[in-house]
Amino acid sequence: MFFPPRLAPMVFAVLMSLYMVFLMTFVITWVNTGLGEGFVGRWWRAFYIAWPIAFSLILVGAPRLQRLTAGLIRKP
Repeated sequence: MFFPPRLAPMVFAVLMSLYMVFLMTFVITWVNTGLGEGFVGRWWRAFYIAWPIAFSLILVGAPRLQRLTAGLIRKP
């Protein structure tokens, strides 16, 4: 265990945002501009702009979405 349990929401937000932003910015940059020269620079720019936004949205939204999900699931 690397982190204390109280940091679980923060660790989740960091990991989820990194995962999603890495993949989404890669795919969208690839589709819009191709894998040609300068791709890594274009992708990195999209990544560093999108990551803080995604991190903030996940940090704020994940607890609410977890409660909403729990409310939508049929209890046994």
